[in-house]
Amino acid sequence: MEIIETGFKGLIVIKPEVYADNRGYFFESFNRNAFHKSGIDFAPVQDNESKSSRGVIRGLHYQLKPHQQAKLVRVVQGKIFDVALDLRRSSPTFGKWYGIELDSDGKSQLFIPGGFAHGFSVLSDIAIIQYKVDNVYDRLSERGISLNDPELKIEWPACGAAPVISEKDLKNPSLREAEYNF
Repeated sequence: MEIIETGFKGLIVIKPEVYADNRGYFFESFNRNAFHKSGIDFAPVQDNESKSSRGVIRGLHYQLKPHQQAKLVRVVQGKIFDVALDLRRSSPTFGKWYGIELDSDGKSQLFIPGGFAHGFSVLSDIAIIQYKVDNVYDRLSERGISLNDPELKIEWPACGAAPVISEKDLKNPSLREAEYNF
């Protein structure tokens, strides 16, 4: 497993060791001991999966304390542009975002610590995303930030399709207007 620092404290790209031969491939998508040995304290309690089509943009989602979630995101099929926005007020990267293309061919994963908002856009015909979280979903703690907040200037890549965004995500406030407690 290769750990790649992003410049955001705790936000890490993980490249697993993939064993491939004429039968296919095998890799460990999560090994608690290997994570712990690499300095990543992560104990998932819920595993989520979503399927979206080209042009779908989801996010930027998070949960308030004490229900904040760290996430380990990977693409099972397809390709996405994944975004993590730092909402930790004391962080030197507060209000800044990190974006990375993740795909099923490369098998890299993004570990997003609690205190970040998360979103992604689909760049392939379909994308199946799996993410483990260390806290269960709590509807009353769920919040979001506008995908198109002009102050954030998130550069969502063109994917050859019109953006598809839920009504709920279209109503998310800007970072300045959002509620967060990190």
